[in-house]
Amino acid sequence: MEMIRRDAAFSAGTWFKTAPAVALTVLLFTGGLGIALVCAQTPPQPKPWKTLAEYKKDYGRPASVPYLADNPYSPEKARLGEMLFFDPRLSGSNAISCASCHLPGIAWSDGVPKSFGHAGTVHVRNSPTLLNLAWTEQTAWDGRTIELEGHVKGPIANPRVMNQPHDQLITELSAIGGYRTLFKAAFPSDGITIDNVVKAIAVFERGLVSGEAPFDRWIAGNERAISEPAKRGFLLFNTKANCAACHSGWSFTDSSFYDIGLADADEGRIKILNLPSMSHAFKTPTLREIGRTAPYMHDGSIPDLTRVVEHYNRGGDVKRESLSTDVRPLNLSKAEIADIVEFMLTLSAPAKPYPVPVLPMIDHAAR
Repeated sequence: MEMIRRDAAFSAGTWFKTAPAVALTVLLFTGGLGIALVCAQTPPQPKPWKTLAEYKKDYGRPASVPYLADNPYSPEKARLGEMLFFDPRLSGSNAISCASCHLPGIAWSDGVPKSFGHAGTVHVRNSPTLLNLAWTEQTAWDGRTIELEGHVKGPIANPRVMNQPHDQLITELSAIGGYRTLFKAAFPSDGITIDNVVKAIAVFERGLVSGEAPFDRWIAGNERAISEPAKRGFLLFNTKANCAACHSGWSFTDSSFYDIGLADADEGRIKILNLPSMSHAFKTPTLREIGRTAPYMHDGSIPDLTRVVEHYNRGGDVKRESLSTDVRPLNLSKAEIADIVEFMLTLSAPAKPYPVPVLPMIDHAAR
């Protein structure tokens, strides 16, 4: 994908009512003769409500990756950020890296309900994928930070996560000759600082973009790219199941926050934004690579996609004042649930090996 700065054919059908519901008797003005037209002999056929071209606008992949004006892309910065991301020396124990919770082989998640931090501390929430974060502003499940630069700095010093004071990290990195060279290339004017550590990692993470999936090839016009059940699932996703109300756009997220009715004590975004509607509200996750990022939800409480759809089908598990109005019983059949899951699995690109970078060694002559 092209790098830029960030400055400021299948037709879907309308969700229609079944024959009994549309068997409307239309009384004509006949002076009480009771002549009626019964519109139930032949159920109406679904009519197109969006063309494939219109869906391309909704779900087509972007051509370029947006970067911040005050932290633009450079290959030197991205290379440095990648090394820092995989380096366990960013932690106080020298045993935990960013990649400990965000593994490339699991779509940059970690495959467990809640990750482990410093000294075996269990995190309070599930580690989400890092894919496609270039297209969102508020980060983390509760949106507590703005942009990746705001989010990267926190875990490094957090005693429950990486437990590395920033000043100690800079001292440690400065003793490594390879890092001195890399920082000078990426940041010629000021070298090794905590802000530059954060900027480099953020540039690397913005470049983590989900690959072309079967769904993308189908949207581009290849009718054989996905199965017929997946096509039915796509229709349900956008109509009866109402998934697209929140999982919208090419990355399948509106990046907003909702209470989806999980039976969990975590109060979510209300601790950041004190509004009643934000009680138990969490960010809509991307559905890209969703087949590889189990378990699901902010607490990692749902192990597979079928049970995720079943959760929404019953309208959530807890009825609260803050429950999203889009979370309500859906009356999906088992077959329809299976079709929706089949569709979501088309959002994963073919797996590719990720070459982990060779990290700079300590420059003993400089110590």
